[in-house]
Amino acid sequence: MTAIAVLGSTNMDLVAYVPKAPRAGETVTGREFRTVPGGKGANQAVAAARLGGEVVMIGAVGADEFGVRLRSALAASGVETAALRTVEGASGTAHITVDDEGANSIVVIPGANGRVTGLEPGDDSRIGAADCLLLQLELPLEAVLAGARAARAHGVRTVLTPAPAQPLPPELLAATDLLVPNEHEAAALTGLTDPHRAAEALLREVPEVVITLGAAGSLYAARGREPLEVPAPRVRAVDTTAAGDTFVGALAVGLGEGRAVPEALRWASVAAALSVQRPGAQSSMPTRAETDAAALAGVADPESGGLAPGGSA
Repeated sequence: MTAIAVLGSTNMDLVAYVPKAPRAGETVTGREFRTVPGGKGANQAVAAARLGGEVVMIGAVGADEFGVRLRSALAASGVETAALRTVEGASGTAHITVDDEGANSIVVIPGANGRVTGLEPGDDSRIGAADCLLLQLELPLEAVLAGARAARAHGVRTVLTPAPAQPLPPELLAATDLLVPNEHEAAALTGLTDPHRAAEALLREVPEVVITLGAAGSLYAARGREPLEVPAPRVRAVDTTAAGDTFVGALAVGLGEGRAVPEALRWASVAAALSVQRPGAQSSMPTRAETDAAALAGVADPESGGLAPGGSA
């Protein structure tokens, strides 16, 4: 079993479903509201755990009702929460609007996540015992750097999702083994809108890059290797929230199990395709059995016309 440490955010997602997202100054009537456990770190932890990883979550929640629910949701998915601290004040929240096309816009309030400024006793050993460390940018940058340093010191593979996009210090890039931005984050980091050119630029900083391209799939690039494009399964999206986190969690598990990069990318794409057909963040994430069954049914090969359950061409 792949051992994965996640140093990242834990948020309660406050999700409003609307026919069309409001423009500046506009009020619209929504059709549904949900509170769903989320946060990029917790999302990746849940995705990896449901897909067969042995996962420990490092971070913080607030001393509020959301904190209790967030911890419980992680534990229910099989994530170890001993390193998830409870701090005074509110838990992190994400205020999300999802339209009828499944697209979303998000405002994140850090809350307890902003109190995570470094590693606590025991965290270094937890990272050192892992096969892979997953990092994102919803914690203060000094905490992300501390985690990357610990992983590099122990020879642990580091996978960084550079979201929300921001300038990355050279030290963090130097300690990153695999960078997984989406196409917008890749453009923000490089100033290049073409994913292939952006990948080339990013390879000057890190040895491997996967740029996720939404419905178009993903682009893998590594130093000394030809780029690889993996199409995404064709499905009807209900809610794209956390699709990227599902992809990263699945990719970490797949690579940790020794799958070849093309196979790991296809498997991760199947997991993400299943997630976008369901509402919510962690609530949308598939199990190992669901993902394997969908892959065997042909979802892993979009050229075949195979669809994930409930999908539509």
